Amino acid sequence: MDGAEKGVVGWCRYLFTGLLFPGTADTDTRVRLLPFLLVLLLPAALLYPTRGFHLLEPDEGRYAQIPKEMLERGSWVVPTLQGEAYLDKPPLMYWLVALSYRAFGTTPEAARLVPALCVHLTILAVYLLGRRSIGARGACWAALLLSVAPGFVSVARLLLLDGLLVLCVTTSVLCGFEAVRTGTLKRGWWLLAAVASGLGFLTKGPISEVLLFVPLWAFGFLARGSSPPAIGREGEGTRGPARVAWYWYLVFFGVVFAVNLPWYVAIYLREPQFLKYFFWEHNVMRFLQPFDHLQPIWYYAPILIGGLLPGTILLVAYLWNLLRSAPRDGASRSLAGGFWLLTGAWCVFFFSCSGSKLPTYVLPAYPFLCLALGEYVARTRWNVQFRTRALIGGMAAFLLFVHHVGVPWYAKERSPFGNPELVGRFVADHDVAVVCFPRNCDSLAFYHDRSDMRNVRTKSVNQLLVDCHHRPRTVILFTHSDSFTGFKSTLPPSLEIVESATLKRKVKASLLDKLTGSTPWGLCDMAVVVPKYHVPPKDGAE
Repeated sequence: MDGAEKGVVGWCRYLFTGLLFPGTADTDTRVRLLPFLLVLLLPAALLYPTRGFHLLEPDEGRYAQIPKEMLERGSWVVPTLQGEAYLDKPPLMYWLVALSYRAFGTTPEAARLVPALCVHLTILAVYLLGRRSIGARGACWAALLLSVAPGFVSVARLLLLDGLLVLCVTTSVLCGFEAVRTGTLKRGWWLLAAVASGLGFLTKGPISEVLLFVPLWAFGFLARGSSPPAIGREGEGTRGPARVAWYWYLVFFGVVFAVNLPWYVAIYLREPQFLKYFFWEHNVMRFLQPFDHLQPIWYYAPILIGGLLPGTILLVAYLWNLLRSAPRDGASRSLAGGFWLLTGAWCVFFFSCSGSKLPTYVLPAYPFLCLALGEYVARTRWNVQFRTRALIGGMAAFLLFVHHVGVPWYAKERSPFGNPELVGRFVADHDVAVVCFPRNCDSLAFYHDRSDMRNVRTKSVNQLLVDCHHRPRTVILFTHSDSFTGFKSTLPPSLEIVESATLKRKVKASLLDKLTGSTPWGLCDMAVVVPKYHVPPKDGAE
């Protein structure tokens, strides 16, 4: 350890650069035809052929319906859901899905094309951009591991915002690291990182900047003073990662603002409450004082163990190799690989600290963990062992079966549209009001071309009963298993149920029955309510 670097700071830097990641990066970054075709075609076979399965509630139904209404209304500024402003998230995903509808028709296949492309582009970015820091062989292994990680490729291709966010975050971090890793700031890469980060902001808010700058700053602190061959090509740069001058941060955030400001100004002029609602309630308060999706701090451990397979097996070997810190193993652990492990660990740590957790939140960690694992595989005996290829090939075959057979079957069993004749009898007539109680069932609105299905919460059930008196017929979709029973107990004598149907089924002891549950996601019972004495609405109100 250098005498000038003593104490805790010097010890941390020596641990990171001298013991854990002392190796030099692979400088062979040539793109070869066979690995490129493999990275191009394997994800395509998993992602594109089976995109038409039933929309899953609640997220897929919502994110299919919002861009549909946006396209029908010609309103590209204010997202709406069932005619009401939907202010939970920025609009980039909605815009892309609406453009896909315009090009290919308003179908689940067209909607899911967007996240499928995002997943595929993320895998290609891991290979094509990742090779610059860890070499082409390591980047190829990383892309293959990412292609068959079920927690990534099977989840991120669903119609959610997270697939697009992962693409933006992965691209921004890859470009940001490329901008600083050789000791001299590369301005073009820095600007590309800013554009990708700005698009991530337009997808889900400031999380894209949080996942970029913390690992960059941490890496700059830990690797400062290291020689350039550890993180770049021989002869590039000065010592360690580049120091970024303050004015380049201003340029970075200037680009982010330029990407985002037009829409944020437009939405503020139309819906002034959006800024406080989105930034404060859905970002700050959801992290510090969560109001839904409460989970323990260890929540993501089992998700990553299963979701990263077969990379989980390699991760155990990698961490064991890391903890031993034997000098003969140093060549397999470069400083660039250390950055990717640090970035993946930061993603997991950040989302684990949040009280509000969903399995999809941790998706940005997968590409970075795979980059660290890819370099480890490429530079150890795992690169030449048959079992490494068998693990990837076996998981690819399993995912092909799941995507082509398992997911379509499961989606039909759990979809509110799984029995279209029965459900259509209640919701197909556009002249009859449809109310969802107590949650939305947006996939039915999508399939039946409706944007007038109102949602009523439990606290507003009395108003629902009043409104039923002013309509000749009201169809109510009960989206919780006990909602219909509770509703019947509050029904006044002046209202009656003239028709009802249930989608509940008896769950048997078999595994398949347990997987499909007692009801589809998002719909349990349906009923038609009519007043015994119809009261016309006043002043044209419904």
